[in-house]
This record gives sequence, C-alpha cells and structure tokens, in this order.
Amino acid sequence: MQKGNIGVTTENIFPVIKKFLYSDHEIFLREIVSNAIDATQKLKTLYEKGEFKGELGNMKVTVSLSNDAITVSDNGIGLTAEEIEKYINQIALSGATDFLEKYKDSANSIIGHFGLGFYSAFMVSKKVEIVTKSYKEGAQAVKWSCDGSPEYTLEECDKATRGTDIIMYIDDDSKEFLEESRISNILNKYCRFLPVEIAFGKKKEWKDGKQVETTEDNIINDTTPLWTRKPAELKDEDYKEFYRKLYPMSDEPLFWIHLNVDFPFHLTGILYFPKVKSNLDLQKNKIQLFCNQVYVTDEVEGIVPDFLTLMHGVIDSPDIPLNVSRSYLQSDSNVKKISSYISKKVSDRLQSIFKTDRTQFEEKWNDLKIFIHYGMLTEEDFYDKASKFALLQDTDGKKYTYEEYKNLIGTEQTDKEGNLIYLYSNDKEKEYSFIENAKNKGYNVLSMDGQLDVALISLLERKFEKSRFTRVDSDIIENLIVKEEQKSSTLGEKEREVLTGVFQSQLPTMEKKEFYVMAQAMGENGAPVMITQAEYMRRMKEMASIQAGMSFYGDMPDMYNILINEEHPLIKRVLADAETSCAEKLSSIDEKTTAWESRRKELYDARKGKKEEDVPQSEKDELGEIEKNITDAKSEKEAILASYAASNNTVRQLIDITLLQNNMLTGEALNNFVKRSIEMMK
Repeated sequence: MQKGNIGVTTENIFPVIKKFLYSDHEIFLREIVSNAIDATQKLKTLYEKGEFKGELGNMKVTVSLSNDAITVSDNGIGLTAEEIEKYINQIALSGATDFLEKYKDSANSIIGHFGLGFYSAFMVSKKVEIVTKSYKEGAQAVKWSCDGSPEYTLEECDKATRGTDIIMYIDDDSKEFLEESRISNILNKYCRFLPVEIAFGKKKEWKDGKQVETTEDNIINDTTPLWTRKPAELKDEDYKEFYRKLYPMSDEPLFWIHLNVDFPFHLTGILYFPKVKSNLDLQKNKIQLFCNQVYVTDEVEGIVPDFLTLMHGVIDSPDIPLNVSRSYLQSDSNVKKISSYISKKVSDRLQSIFKTDRTQFEEKWNDLKIFIHYGMLTEEDFYDKASKFALLQDTDGKKYTYEEYKNLIGTEQTDKEGNLIYLYSNDKEKEYSFIENAKNKGYNVLSMDGQLDVALISLLERKFEKSRFTRVDSDIIENLIVKEEQKSSTLGEKEREVLTGVFQSQLPTMEKKEFYVMAQAMGENGAPVMITQAEYMRRMKEMASIQAGMSFYGDMPDMYNILINEEHPLIKRVLADAETSCAEKLSSIDEKTTAWESRRKELYDARKGKKEEDVPQSEKDELGEIEKNITDAKSEKEAILASYAASNNTVRQLIDITLLQNNMLTGEALNNFVKRSIEMMK
C-alpha cells in the first residue's frame, strides 16, 4: 500500500474548499457526475477510433445512496495508479494567500479553474474513496482514500469491471445529502440533460395502494434534449412539449428560436417568447445556461442581452466555462460575441415572422411588445432593426409600423411650425371625451398604455425628426395641434379676474394635487369646463416611477389646469350673474385698488436711477402700506367672489361634473353632488 501527501503547497486546501464553496455545496454532485460522464464519453471516443477493442456494454452512470455515503459509478475509461498520481494527487496551487486573495469573490471560480472538480466532494464528505480499474488490457484495480487531510492511501484492490466508483462518506453537518429527495432534486437541476444515461434508484409503481420499487433503473435524464437535435426533424408540438417540460405551469409560448452556430464560437439552444406578465423582474432568470449539456446557472445577465433575459429557454455553449466569475463573463470576448449573436437571431426571427405572417404578429403584439420595447430602449443596434417591425396601435385597435403611421397622420397632424404631433392616450376610458374631440377634428390617437411606453415615447421623440408626442388630455385639442393663430380672449382683464376667481374659490383641496384656473375661448359648442394636465410635468412624474434618480419629480404634486370656456352660454351666464350680484362691492374695491396701483407706479417711477439708500424712508413706508392695501383688497375681492360662488349651484355643479369625469370626485363631495343634482331637477 502506498501512502503520500497530496501535492499542494498548503495544508489548508480542504478548509479553503469548504469555506469558499459552502454556499454552492450542492454543486459537488454535478462535478462528480460530470466527471463520470466524461470518463464514459472518452471510452466511447476510443471505441469509435478503434483504440478500444472491447465491448462497450451498457454505458451509464449510477448514483446510489447508503446510510452514510453517496456512490457515483461509471463503466467508462477508468484510472491506473499512475493516472491517479497524476490527476488526483497533484493540485497546482501557488499558496493559500494568493489563492484566497485571487478567488475570494467567486465561489464557483475555484472548481474547474484549478481542476478541482473532484475535490468538491470534500465540501460535504469526511472521507472520499476512489475504486477504479482502467480500460487498458491487464490493468490492476486500485483504491484511493483520503479523509480530508493532505494524506492519502493508494492500494491495489479487486474490481471485476472497468470504470470508477466515487464513494463519498457524508459529513455529520451535511446529512441532508443522504436524503433521496434532496439528491433527486440536485440531479434534476444539474444533470437532467446530460448525454449519458444516469440511473438513480429504481422506477416505482403503485401496487396495493402504495408505491413499490420495480427492477427497472430510474433514468433521470434526457440524453438527447431538443436543442441537440436538428430543427428540420422537429415539429411545433416538439417545441411546445419541451417548453412544458421546462416550465410546467406556464402558458403556451408565443414563438421560439432554435440556435445552432459552430463559428466563430459554438452555441446551441432554444429561446422562447413567453406570455409576459406585468412585472419585469418576476420574469427574469428563466433562461438556463448549459455547458455541454451540464446545467450551469439560470442567472444569464452578461451572457444574454439584458432585454432578452425576459425570454425563457436554454442555451448551451462549451465556450462559456462551467465556473467563472461575473467579471470574467463581462470581459470575455466569446461571451460578447454570443450576446451579439443572440440579439441578432432574435431580431431576425421577429422580422421574419412579421414579413411572412403579419396577421399572427399583430395578434401577439401585446405580448411581444415588452420584449421589443425593452430591447429598443437598451440596445441601439436592436432599435435599428426593430424599428422596421415594431408597431403603434391606435385607440381603435388598428396597428401600424412607424413609417405607416407617419404617412397616416402626416397631413392632418402637422402644426403650423411643421412639427408632426403624435396624440396618445394611456387610459382610453378615462380620456374618452378628449379622444372623441380629437377624432372629431379628423385626428388619430394612439393607445400608449404599456409598461414601458412612457420611456418609449421619449426615445421616439429623439429618433423621429420634427415630431412630438403629447397626451390627448394635456390641453384642448386646438392647443395640441396649433394650425393657425390662436383666437384671442373676448373678455377684459377684470372680467377674467371675476370668472377665474369664482371658479377657483370652489375647487376642493386635494392631497398632492394643485389646480390652476384660466379662462379661454374654446367655442360655444365646446365643453364649459375642462381639466388638463401639462405634458411635461406629468411625463416627468411618470418617468420617476420607472427610472432611478428622478424621485424629485415623483414627490411633486400633480398640477392640473382648469380651463373655463368663456364662450360657452353657461359660463357667460355665470359671469353676468356674478358681475351683477357683486358689482357694488367689487366696484368700490376696484376704485381703491386702481388708485393704489396708480400711486404705486408713481413711487416706483420716482425711484428710477436712485440708490436704495437715497430713497426717503417716508416713501418706503408708503409703498409698503400700498402693497399691503392691494393684497388685502385682493383677499377681500376673493372672499366676495367665493361667497357668491358658494350659493351658485351652477358653478359648483360644473366643477363637480368635471372632477367626476376625471375620477377626482369621491366621498362626501360625490355625495353632495348627487344630492345637488336631484335638487336641481325638481
């Protein structure tokens, strides 16, 4: 029997393995089974080349459990004593300090990177044995044993068949790995698509009301998963069935893409467009990454373009190492090429579907658009391709490419400055009356109610020449697309002051909402009162909800304009009645205010060219008194108009109708509106 020390420059190798791989300790089984698969595949290769003349027999890997150990067995190439000495006993490490410093941020980078796949067994084992016999003629079986220290034993033993048994005696703190369900879950996660059959226990069947084992091996993996087969031999149902196998509880996918490239890198896989729910993050990490059919991870950021992490499916590439750090992935040239290739394949596939079956593409647009919009917002190259098949949908449900829609509205929706105005709505029901007003003018209104549409609008405004998007309720339609000089107000300054004062006084106080009243000439057939919300501030607030760094806008109150149509008969009647009812009180205030304003002007004129210290104190005091008088007079005037308005049911009714139309009338205010409406009908 041979004894010796494993060739490392530190005695701390096993504590290091346990410490740095602990968070991924289940990975040991993937490594040991993968080694067994490699040994099996190597023997098959030698057989195909004629370098192994024996019988292959039933080539499979077996995983079995006992009370204290897990055994992984193969009948592959096996090892000689010399090969154990070379591949098992020599671990090339420069020293514990360098090792810890270089790999402290990446648990997985240890395995594989230093050929430590086998040694991952010591994460969960207090002792590991290798019982192996080489395929070479006349080979002597040997047994290697190590208890987690650098010391090992190597001795000859009896083994009837070629291949290798790895026997892992499980540590007391890792007993979970002796549970059948735990091992079954790990094998299903990492090994379900490995290219050699893996047997774990026996198949079970129901008999006499309970499950009993049969004599048939329980094969846990599909050795020829769909992505390893040629697309020409597959049908739509094959792709759907594979999707159901990957995601048992999901809806049927929209489309799929079969990836298969040999140069300048190797990549196979199948990517699916799922039916996307509303939350982006919940749908990420559904793409499974494999390396030669060995599962690696479902965290594919850095390998797949960010917008395509919303897709589902598998990608398999031997050019992406099994165990790498995040920083390695981000700088690896092959990974960057793969990312670009996948993005191109996705855009090509979407373009093809659009061209060959536009009806189907349009039917699935509402599910597809989140992928496409996300890609356009994050990948410049993808925008260039997708802008040919991305669609805009109007409020009637009709869909257009960007170029088609530009041609549709080009004549009617160009303002007097030559800007093309894209009108849109993000709530067809809430903004119904504004949409109808626009349609009555011969305009078309887009429906932009998607999760990313606020950001998309800003992008399209940058991309489209002389174009502007504006929500259909952000102003009266005449102001949204200005065709000619605006009609001037028919009211004098004092009339506007009375009218706006009457309505301002009756507006409710609402949390995080501010109202600004203004009078405008909107035609006698226009609405008497309208609420609009300025495009810029509203859009900034919407962007704040989806974009970091804009919380300042999100904290600001919503600001609304209350537009009073000075040409509407009801408004004219309110104004005439207010002037009549308040004339005596207002005229007295107006006379005094006019005199104060005249004197204020005289005082300011007298100060022109003088330094502050040269102005007599008496004039300063007089000016201060005048300012106070004007402010007090304004407050008194507002109180008079408020008193009048409070008793005018028409004013309050018009305001409440407008608030109701915009979903702002609730609680007591809504109850009062109903009561008043009934009273006014008596």
